[in-house]
Amino acid sequence: MRANHDLVEDIRDYWSRRSATFDLAFGHRIAPGPEAHAWAQPMRDHLGPAPARVLELACGTGEVTRLVHDLGHDVTALDFSEAMLAVARAKHAGRPRLRFLHADAGRTMEPDASYDAVLCRHLVWTLVDPAAAFADWFRILRPGGRLLIYDGNWARPAGSGRLAAWILAQWERLSPDPHYDAAMGERHGDIMRRLPFGDGLTLERLEPMLAAAGFQGLQHIPHDPIARAQRRTNGWRNRLRTRVYDRFILLARKPG
Repeated sequence: MRANHDLVEDIRDYWSRRSATFDLAFGHRIAPGPEAHAWAQPMRDHLGPAPARVLELACGTGEVTRLVHDLGHDVTALDFSEAMLAVARAKHAGRPRLRFLHADAGRTMEPDASYDAVLCRHLVWTLVDPAAAFADWFRILRPGGRLLIYDGNWARPAGSGRLAAWILAQWERLSPDPHYDAAMGERHGDIMRRLPFGDGLTLERLEPMLAAAGFQGLQHIPHDPIARAQRRTNGWRNRLRTRVYDRFILLARKPG
């Protein structure tokens, strides 16, 4: 129990330290135009008609928050880093239909059956107790509610991404990127080794766990439109980054 507590605090500290420059790192800020449209399309298609009551888990600096809110939904944006929430609050000051919540995405403490939809981006791989988190998300969804997950296998390059990963490693050696995840690589690596999904988050591992929590109707949504949009708006280094890992979008439903 104590080790789990320490891991949670290490994760909180890591992302809190990154909050001031988080939007400068590729993959976190969502550029207006084609990229924002590509990220938002699965929300348009699958969150249901607005205004739905939506919980965004691990909202960070509020990039996804903006997309969900602009679709007309009532949004609760949750994060357990006060530093991240401070950036998000400043970014979205004065917006209606939006509240921020300082809480743990793995144990939200929100009321039963209180949301029409739950979504998260790049959170699931960081969960210290995935089964408990999925049970909690199932609990807070209303019958018929949807869970929308954007994530990927960040533990190792995909087979098709090995060449891109090698080129990027040489590029980083010659010209380090101060804002990319590798800027805190040792800490990131230490945290990842201690996580249940530290050796890789895959759909094959994730889907049975969601089913065990009670979710049904699991549906894969193509992630490639997002990668293509990112390649349209980024330089060569970031274009290569879109090709390294297996990324996915997964939709699940609570029966009812």
